[in-house]
Amino acid sequence: MNRLNHRAYKILCAEVHHCTGDSQVNQVEREIVLKRLKKLRSQLGSPASLAELRDTVVDVLPQFSEKELNKAAIANQPPGLFSKIAWTGVILGSMAGLVWVVNLPYPMIRRPVARTAPILLLPSYIRMDHNYRQTIRNVEQADQLINNATSAADFSLGEDKVKLAQDHLDQLPVWFLGYEPKLYCRLFSCSWKFTLDEFESARTNVARMEAKVFQEKNAQIELEKAESALDQAKQQYQQAATPTEKRNAIASWQTALDQIEQIPSATLAGKTAKTKFLAYQRDFQQVVGFAADNQRTGSLIGAAQEFAFAAAKAAQNPPHTATEWQQIAKLWQQAIARLEKVPLEDQGYLEAQKLLVTYETNLGIIQTRYSAETESIQALEEAQRQIQRLLANTPTDAAINQNLTISQLQGIINQLNKVQPGTTSYSKAQELLLSAQNKLQQLQP
Repeated sequence: MNRLNHRAYKILCAEVHHCTGDSQVNQVEREIVLKRLKKLRSQLGSPASLAELRDTVVDVLPQFSEKELNKAAIANQPPGLFSKIAWTGVILGSMAGLVWVVNLPYPMIRRPVARTAPILLLPSYIRMDHNYRQTIRNVEQADQLINNATSAADFSLGEDKVKLAQDHLDQLPVWFLGYEPKLYCRLFSCSWKFTLDEFESARTNVARMEAKVFQEKNAQIELEKAESALDQAKQQYQQAATPTEKRNAIASWQTALDQIEQIPSATLAGKTAKTKFLAYQRDFQQVVGFAADNQRTGSLIGAAQEFAFAAAKAAQNPPHTATEWQQIAKLWQQAIARLEKVPLEDQGYLEAQKLLVTYETNLGIIQTRYSAETESIQALEEAQRQIQRLLANTPTDAAINQNLTISQLQGIINQLNKVQPGTTSYSKAQELLLSAQNKLQQLQP
């Protein structure tokens, strides 16, 4: 004999479909129970009892109708036994149905029963006690996890606890607030009282923690976005090939830092961001400061090169006057002064030193040219004064006159020889020198 006959199987299958919906979870639950019933139907042996049928379905479908289980258990009995247990089943089914009815969440039914036969409400008391204890337990755990969180994992677990607390809180009968089942509490030592203040306090705590979890999740998302943008900006800066790209990367980097700083400090993500911000800001200052130093060094070297170019251009096509050589020397001095401002620790220091050697050498050449120009001018002027004295002083004695003239001419020639080539005085000095030498030759025997 099959342990589950066709009639009982049909009753149970109908209730299974009635208890399950169309969602994926319900479909899975339905398939599990139907497989169990089919397996029980294929087994041989004594008919399955009411307890066995209940164990087969209620762990998956706790909402399964007790009334339908009784009907299936009665239908599953052999025909000869039906007459013996029919009335028993009917009575039990009626009692179960009565208990089910009086435990419905309707005040018009429960309040009269609570006054006259409160023991019939025992299933509701047990369920209420369970939901109350679970609410308190999950609220306390959620409060600890959320309000004293040390990581994002604490908030994730706290969020689950808040949802559980809300589920159990929703199952507490609001219309039953203030009622304490004395018989049940006397038997099972319950310590709870369903007061309106307690109920509202629990709801307020749950709502507050839900809001805090929402804020924390948003803050964590903002922190992750800002850190991602910061890492991207740092990578862009490292890969930048032009000054414009570096400036754009630095601007993006600063924007990401501003976003991190704006995360609410009251959240865990905000506290984490505050700690990280100091390190992020230090890295930014080091990199940007280094970039600024390099930019300043580049500007100094560029300015020095501009002065050097102007000096070199001004020195073309000599000879130049002493004033012009002096101005050219000032240009080289300006270029050198800017190179000397490049700090030792800067990346462009070596390049600056190489240019400095060249520029100081050029300055030395210009200073030599300036000295030659001033000395040549002085020598030419002195020679011209001596020529004037020679023309102005003419002795009466011919012999004395000749000797004096030769001596003066020789002094003039010596002075003219001091005028250096490449100076503005050199051409004039050469003309006077040639004339003096010719005159000297004429006077010498």
